[in-house]
Amino acid sequence: MTEQMDQSAVRTLAYRPVQVTGQLAVGGLLLAGLAWVVRGVWEIRLAVAGEPAAGPPDQGNGVHRQLTSLEDSYHLVTSAGGVLVFLCAMLFLSWLFRLRDNARTLSGDTPKYAGIWVFLGWVVPVVNLWFPRGIVVDAFRSSAPGRRLPRSVGVWWALWLVGMITGVGIVSRDSTDRIIERAYTEGWPLLLSDAAVVAAAVAGAFAVHAVTAAQVERIRTQWTAGTQVPETV
Repeated sequence: MTEQMDQSAVRTLAYRPVQVTGQLAVGGLLLAGLAWVVRGVWEIRLAVAGEPAAGPPDQGNGVHRQLTSLEDSYHLVTSAGGVLVFLCAMLFLSWLFRLRDNARTLSGDTPKYAGIWVFLGWVVPVVNLWFPRGIVVDAFRSSAPGRRLPRSVGVWWALWLVGMITGVGIVSRDSTDRIIERAYTEGWPLLLSDAAVVAAAVAGAFAVHAVTAAQVERIRTQWTAGTQVPETV
């Protein structure tokens, strides 16, 4: 019995703090969503102002006209949003690595997806349709066997796929000048795209919170079984 408790205590030492990392990931997602709310406000302003008589910023054949002050400020808004999205991505990946490592320690099983896919799973064509979600699901099921997957995980991933497959929102391939042109001519579709991105960020925040809470609960149970209770995990 003592030997089993000692082994349990040794395993708990391998757990990586995930609660604070999860909170940071939630904050990053909400900041990214806020950035897209601001973008939407600027796109409404562009639509209300109407396209200048000189036409769109990108005149074609490599010719670009001088931007108006409103168009120039939209470039600043999108650049700031890009910085926040990058920060969100780094925080999310840091959380996902810790979540995956803890899940392996809890279950004693090899993760379904190799560690390299935590990065490449987002960018490699075809597999990026399910690998990132699969990594989260695999970690959750290893951390909380028998528990139902939080609905927010499916909602988050469905909304993310809307952006990726349709080429809008965070994964848009359009240049900023092209998006400005769309704000003048395709206002509602663009705003609906923004709404999907914001909703995905909010759903992602709920998903991170739920999955993290399930793992922290299981880790604390393991610590209790080993007669040691951590202040934070």
